[in-house]
Amino acid sequence: MIRFVFRLAASAAALFVCGQTYGQDIDPDILKAQAGTYLVAPEDGRAGCRMTLETDMAIGGHSLSGQDACTKPLPALAEAAAWNFDGNGGVILIDATRKVLARFVENEGSPLKTQDGAPLLLIAAPDGIDRLPSVSSLAGIWTMQRPDGERLCGVTLDGHADADGNAPLSLSGDCAANVARLKLAAWHIEGFGLTLMGGDGSSLGFDMRADGNFDKSKEEGGKPLSLVRQ
Repeated sequence: MIRFVFRLAASAAALFVCGQTYGQDIDPDILKAQAGTYLVAPEDGRAGCRMTLETDMAIGGHSLSGQDACTKPLPALAEAAAWNFDGNGGVILIDATRKVLARFVENEGSPLKTQDGAPLLLIAAPDGIDRLPSVSSLAGIWTMQRPDGERLCGVTLDGHADADGNAPLSLSGDCAANVARLKLAAWHIEGFGLTLMGGDGSSLGFDMRADGNFDKSKEEGGKPLSLVRQ
């Protein structure tokens, strides 16, 4: 599950690197866990860019690549020359003079995100995706179905979220019994994760795939399930 993997790496970084200053040795396993290709994108759904955090040494931290892709969507980050842990479980991008261009802070249960100005997320993303889903982009009619196409329920996602980021949803009148009993009534997005929630605490978590539809998160267990846009 995308969200869990990234939180695991960030939490491990906090455990082993807390209190260290830039440039000190970092446990190789922690470094490898954090390295990889990520999407850096505005939280509001505007286009972002991908860059790869590498394990080789660089001035002020470790090397990275792909930053040229940020020239148009996020020009300030095109100057990134290295990345490092910030000593508190976060990740920083720095330029050739060691100036911090972006500081991504760990928030419990959420992807790494900047705290100044319009928030940017640093998050693993499906191939071909250049922006985060938003409430407005996901609003509409979806079908909950099995991988073989068996329809279980129609789901309408409302595009008006409250202050907590939760928006109403409605189910069709012909839902399968195992779906209807969940009494799903609201939905929430976090990074590339979509959660459908019931008033009694029940929920179903989904992860976005490259075509923009969603598959039930592996942590949910049970039979495979998808949300497909109509």
